[in-house]
Amino acid sequence: MNLNKISLENKRVKLIPLSEDHLEQLLPIAIEPGLIRYSPSVIHSEAALSAYIKNALEQRDKRLAIPFLVIDNKSAATAGCTRYMHIDWTNKVLHIGATWLGRKFHGSGLNTHMKSLMIDYAFQVLKFEKVEFRIDERNLRSRKAVEKLGAELEGILLKNVYLSDGFKRNTCCYGLFPESWEEIKPKLFSTSK
Repeated sequence: MNLNKISLENKRVKLIPLSEDHLEQLLPIAIEPGLIRYSPSVIHSEAALSAYIKNALEQRDKRLAIPFLVIDNKSAATAGCTRYMHIDWTNKVLHIGATWLGRKFHGSGLNTHMKSLMIDYAFQVLKFEKVEFRIDERNLRSRKAVEKLGAELEGILLKNVYLSDGFKRNTCCYGLFPESWEEIKPKLFSTSK
């Protein structure tokens, strides 16, 4: 499977393979103040964002990640980035993370549609058996979002990741299995935007 050819799309969102050519369209989003304050990533300048994209592509070349550019189909605008990461092909477990969306997309329902698309693809096409999410303990918005998807808190890793401001965060580890996902999925869009 060629990882740099995977594109996903539904009515609301399109995920296309991230490339270095996306730097210019991502930069205005990446420099929004405090956008990724709970993440260890650094994207707030052109040089930092360029290094971030190169790293994501290197991880893809090693078959450890599948990074995407996120397009909002409602407005045809670039919304941000996301990826499958820490892909463990042997044990059929991967993470969905490194997700950052411009503030104008927060609370719009875009994230739920995007995660739904990615979870479906992970379970149905890639045949993975578990999807994980790792989130800063203080990031209640993201924690609620993955709980809404049916992911369950499995534990908290204490002081395990340094952030760019020098703070060492506690990381909440969430897990989602295909049977839980199939149960929650029909309810997800009955009330969401």
